[in-house]
Amino acid sequence: MPSRPPFRATPLRTSCLFAVAALCAGALGGCTFYHAQPLPTASALTTQDSLARIQIDPAKMPLPELAAHRFDPSDGFDMEEVAMLAVANNPDLKLARDDLGIAQAQAFSAGLLPDPQVAVSSDYPGALGLSRAFSYGLSMDVMAIVTRGANKKSADATVRKTDLGLLWQEWQVIAQAKQLYVKTRFQDEALPLLAQQTELTRTRYERTAHAASEHNVTADSATAALTAYEDARKQYADLLHAREQTHHDLNALLGLAPGVTLPLADATRDSAIEPLADATLDDAVAALPQRRPDLIALQAGYEAQEQKYRAAILNQFPSLSVGFTRQRDTSEIYTSGFAINLTLPVFNRNRGNIAIEQATRQRLADEYQTRLNTASADIAHLRADDAIAAQQLAQDEAALPELDRAAAHAHDAYARRDIALGQYVDAQSAALTRRLDAATAREALAEQRIGLQALLGSAIPDPYGAQASTQAQTQAQTRAQTQRAAQQTGSAPTTLTVAR
Repeated sequence: MPSRPPFRATPLRTSCLFAVAALCAGALGGCTFYHAQPLPTASALTTQDSLARIQIDPAKMPLPELAAHRFDPSDGFDMEEVAMLAVANNPDLKLARDDLGIAQAQAFSAGLLPDPQVAVSSDYPGALGLSRAFSYGLSMDVMAIVTRGANKKSADATVRKTDLGLLWQEWQVIAQAKQLYVKTRFQDEALPLLAQQTELTRTRYERTAHAASEHNVTADSATAALTAYEDARKQYADLLHAREQTHHDLNALLGLAPGVTLPLADATRDSAIEPLADATLDDAVAALPQRRPDLIALQAGYEAQEQKYRAAILNQFPSLSVGFTRQRDTSEIYTSGFAINLTLPVFNRNRGNIAIEQATRQRLADEYQTRLNTASADIAHLRADDAIAAQQLAQDEAALPELDRAAAHAHDAYARRDIALGQYVDAQSAALTRRLDAATAREALAEQRIGLQALLGSAIPDPYGAQASTQAQTQAQTRAQTQRAAQQTGSAPTTLTVAR
């Protein structure tokens, strides 16, 4: 039986093997290696102790008024500081920033050139007198290079869309944080008033019930007093439940543990809300396509779809792959050549994908127009509500001085025993009720103003901007004291960063 000829290391064979080995070694040198990342086993919500050590860089805030506001809650969190904490620590925003990282990685992937393909084959003859045959080839997908530009532009536009979508989500979180701040301050202001109202109605009921038991008043009077007392008590209990819900919502929005109590600065009570100028609102509405992140994100998404549509049109041309080969047969005849793989555009021609991308582009155009129409309608609605709430607040505040004077006179008259208990309670209740109405109207106006600000961006100021700016001047004085206290206790501050 003939034996196989021994393997001979020729210079060509040695150089080819060395080149392949060098390519493999270079490829392995740039590889990424696996590192395990175990899931957490405990809650990572911010606790009361870590809350006092939090530091936030204002320069990374998404709105100018937040970027210009120093974060120093040593004297309590004002409305801007609550919004800054929400931007830095909101759990949903952390997930949105992770989505932005994924989009950036996809854009990086779209910009990479396709790797060339190396084909190596070797044949060993089973007869004497024949040499080993081999074939070496190098090829490249040409269409992947042709469509790379469109795919890269589409991926970059998708990154811009995702980043702008994150910015719009940050705007919404800021508005939610400010509204919850306003709601919390209102509830803190209303609870003592309702407690006083409950105490007044309780006193009247107890004395009326006692008088009814001695047949000095009718039973109907005692029943009416009991009904008023139960209504007041229910209002107080309902507001307690509402305050607990607000506390839960605020902690969830800020990424705080359930047991954390956020110390709020009392910057909203008795502060005036300035009216908005129609010219300012009209200019802001006209600039919506250049201001609103969600509208700009839809513009970027439309641009990304334009590039996808362009790439689909490019892919209707024949798929082309070009390569070069070097071969030797068993009779030691060397040949060099090239190979072309071409898809014949007979049946498919990528018409299905072109139709899909074209229809998707039309949907994105309609979605942009719908969002623009909805934004204009929402702003008009909030402007109308803002005017109604401002008028209601003005009426309530205008009636307060007279009712307060009547309540004060009733108090003095009752102390002199010139009027009965029922008259005294009615005068006090009227003043308390109107004060509650004014606080409710002030809260409604502030929340509507914050909602309008969220739709327009920084075109209009905060409802309590004057108080916030005054308070910001005093924060520099307390910052040094806070830093010294941290050094004395040995506790390091916790810095919350906002990745963009």
